[in-house]
Amino acid sequence: MTILSTSPLLTVTYPNEAIIEVSLNNPEKFNAFDDSVILAMSEVFAQIANDQDLRVLILSAQGKHFSAGADLSWMQRMADYSFEQNQQDAMALATMLYQLNTLPQATIAKVQGAAFGGAVGLISCCDMAIASDNASFCLSEVKLGLIPATISPYVIQAIGPRACRRYFQTAERFNANEATRLGLIDEIVELDTLTASVLNRANQILSNGPDAVRQAKSLVLDFQHQEINDSVLAQTSERIAQVRVSDEGQEGLQAFFNKRPASWLRDKE
Repeated sequence: MTILSTSPLLTVTYPNEAIIEVSLNNPEKFNAFDDSVILAMSEVFAQIANDQDLRVLILSAQGKHFSAGADLSWMQRMADYSFEQNQQDAMALATMLYQLNTLPQATIAKVQGAAFGGAVGLISCCDMAIASDNASFCLSEVKLGLIPATISPYVIQAIGPRACRRYFQTAERFNANEATRLGLIDEIVELDTLTASVLNRANQILSNGPDAVRQAKSLVLDFQHQEINDSVLAQTSERIAQVRVSDEGQEGLQAFFNKRPASWLRDKE
């Protein structure tokens, strides 16, 4: 399946047949996004979710900066919207973020330069994030008398409620080291090695069982907020039992015991 973008401000490329890179492509405006880009992202994410051959999504941006967040002209238009129009507009963003957060594929944010406002939400929705050492971050909404509402569930999950109490209210700018300490970023690299580092992470994922990776991600999404009780014990036991008797589980175990590459590794050769 070929994934198509309906916006020139969102590009799609394939580092290899199992990896797709979706890039914000408006560097003249620091990759600020508006409702048309949000719609294009939503459509692209829906296509990716249905493509079994794609295993890793890299979310990136062209130019010096990841994204300045919401486009100013879009914000100016929103100022004239009614409550109902604003709610509908915000729901489109909320839906796109949910799609990204729940994609069955592994997702990696590739971050350079500034990531402000909604851009922090995009990063928080990804499974992992690698940033250049010049990256900076800001939850800047309150500077404009607004709030980071639609991104808040994901940012709170990423950096925790205590840090959000601070950064939601102060709109302070923080660097890549602080973002790593908070858990928003999991690796900092030099700018000229950013692409290679992200591809290395993607290839690490590709070296693992395809179905196992998808199901491992679903464990986090399904159980992160559940109380550990008899129901969870039964569900998790059932899941590992199903995986053990699956074709992929059997192949992985046999490959390990016979000291040979698993089939998904041979397919990469």
